[in-house]
Amino acid sequence: MKKILIVDDQPDNVFILEDRLKREGFGTLTAYDGTSCIDKAENNQPDLILLDVMMPGMSGFEVCEKLTGNDKTKMIPIILVTALTDVEDIKKGLSVGAFDYIKKPYNRAELIARVNSALRFSQSNKALLEVEKIKTFAATVVTANHEIKQPLTLINLSTAAITRELNKENMEKAAIQKRVSFIDNATKEIIKVLTKLSEIKRPVITDYVNNLKMIDLDSSEK
Repeated sequence: MKKILIVDDQPDNVFILEDRLKREGFGTLTAYDGTSCIDKAENNQPDLILLDVMMPGMSGFEVCEKLTGNDKTKMIPIILVTALTDVEDIKKGLSVGAFDYIKKPYNRAELIARVNSALRFSQSNKALLEVEKIKTFAATVVTANHEIKQPLTLINLSTAAITRELNKENMEKAAIQKRVSFIDNATKEIIKVLTKLSEIKRPVITDYVNNLKMIDLDSSEK
């Protein structure tokens, strides 16, 4: 069941919207001011927010701007609900990140149509986000394989050389120490690669070979 957060300082308006949405099979949450709206959006992650513009304290425009600028809530579509009809007000609402704008008074058909449109948009965004996560994961695997394969090969060769040396009657300490230093350097190189990967916040994906992608460790944002 899709969950919709209704925000309005007038309880009667909240009741009307809640009743209409429940009749359409939606789950609802309610808030009566901007602060509680932000709190409920963060903690409950609704699928959509119906937000009144004219509220005391924090206006709907301010709330919308805070929600769309918050990593926890920026993917939640917001429909502004208001009696304001000036073009500049509509432009302001869209400029602070609102998905859509419903003017009061509204009819049930328009309300449900706009709600369903916003929910489809939200669902598409989530699907695209999942695709991007899968692509990023695949690129991370390719990058790790590319960057770590050489030092791992060096470690493997060095351990084999140490084993051969240990099986000799007259071991050469210098030869073993040389291989140990190779292993030490290769280990540090692997740790450096893994540290770079773990610090990336916004990966930059680049072409590799055979239609594979990898992460540019130097260009990605940390």
